[in-house]
Amino acid sequence: MNRKLKNEELNRISKDEFRESDKAPVIVVLDNIRSLNNVGAVFRTSDAFRVEAIYLCGITATPEHREIQKTALGAQESVSWKYFENTTDAIDDLSSKGYSSWAIEQTENSKMLNDWKNNRENPVALVFGNEVFGVDQEVIDKCEGVIEIPQLGTKHSLNISVSAGIVIWEAVKNCDLFD
Repeated sequence: MNRKLKNEELNRISKDEFRESDKAPVIVVLDNIRSLNNVGAVFRTSDAFRVEAIYLCGITATPEHREIQKTALGAQESVSWKYFENTTDAIDDLSSKGYSSWAIEQTENSKMLNDWKNNRENPVALVFGNEVFGVDQEVIDKCEGVIEIPQLGTKHSLNISVSAGIVIWEAVKNCDLFD
């Protein structure tokens, strides 16, 4: 039998312990995300996988908004974040710090996620785009490459928060945080 664990049995760390803990060398970049719920969900996912930080760009709202707080459930207080007016400035900042930036998009010559590998030695920035327009072409042009999530259905489209969960997991699973 598999007994469901109680919250106190989950060995959760405090916000202070989170801030001091070893992080995956991953920064999430949100390029003009319009939904506050999507932003909050990305904060929760980033907390779950100990992502280094989130860069909020353009029209993407910052955590002061109540709708983000409702979805993030406190993760906006543990995960570091920074705001950039222009996503290209965020990519330039990350590049100067040694991060390779990867847009999550469907493009010519994109690399399928199942063929892309990451590990602790490769600090990466994962760029997720607007719910309607995706990652801006100017941003794609500044990235090292493009990662595409393989899809088999008719829509070939995923919600940004779902995409973030899938790609962030792939980026952190080989970073030795789960040993």
